[in-house]
Amino acid sequence: MNTASFSSGDVLADRRANYARALAESGDPAAAVDLMEQALELVPEWAGGWDMLGSYAEAAGNVSVAISAWRRLEALDDEGVFGAKLKLAVHNAKPADHGTAISYVEALFDQYAPRFEDSLVGKLGYRVPDLLDELVNEEMARLGVSHFDKALDLGCGTGLMGEKLRPKVTHLEGIDISAAMIAETARKGIYDALHKAELVAALNARRADADLVTAADVLIYCGALQPFLTALMPALKAGGLVAFSLEAHDGEEAVFLRPSLRYAHGVAATRDALIVAGLEVVRFETAVLRYDRGQPINGILVVARKPAVDLSAANDHDNDGDVAA
Repeated sequence: MNTASFSSGDVLADRRANYARALAESGDPAAAVDLMEQALELVPEWAGGWDMLGSYAEAAGNVSVAISAWRRLEALDDEGVFGAKLKLAVHNAKPADHGTAISYVEALFDQYAPRFEDSLVGKLGYRVPDLLDELVNEEMARLGVSHFDKALDLGCGTGLMGEKLRPKVTHLEGIDISAAMIAETARKGIYDALHKAELVAALNARRADADLVTAADVLIYCGALQPFLTALMPALKAGGLVAFSLEAHDGEEAVFLRPSLRYAHGVAATRDALIVAGLEVVRFETAVLRYDRGQPINGILVVARKPAVDLSAANDHDNDGDVAA
């Protein structure tokens, strides 16, 4: 979250905060902490200022000051726009609930939208849409399918995944939690329809009308997979495909929150969750998704299929027959 755009309403406090930001950017976060503490003496109810103080203290290695700042932030930020709960959970100062911090994610991408593609693709080597598209194309070739009637692109952002899907989809819908992202992609004319919505809520509003659902670099902000998979299954047509990416870790935990405030999912736990949900795993691969501070971010690429036959319904029918016999 870029808190620089959140003014305190006090000229002197804003001036000190600007100096603090310059110090932090120049590599002196400890001095930035001192200036932010001075600014917050003037405006103690400034939520954005407490977030800045926490970030600078964390960068300076003073975790106790950071935690204190974020506790104050949590009390001031009723909507959770600044993600205080996530920041506290990363430092074990609050239990992680492994759910989507909706207000935080929405605000994050509203701010990120104007520079999203330049940053993600140009600077971080983002590859997920290309990687998922390749896997989907391979599955289409295997099935002898040339196009999909209807596809949902969850977390569509600025349309990077949608651009890959457009040639092979008759009706393409994009769904994103950020109004600013929706506005950016609307200018491109990629989608037949665009909706501002949280992805689980969007899936819950549908029933078996999608041949393909994609979620490129989206579930890393959602935590536990079960709510997504539970909402996904009724939204997919029988035989429909889902393709998505996750950040990965090799531990036993199903999911944990990284310092980046993104979730990483366990490789084995993810495969198990897909099977439990009733999906047929078509492709399950690990790959480098992007780079962060020069380091590769490893992830999981998944293509899975809803069975063409509803096995639970078939079993119920068989059981009814047994009883009748």
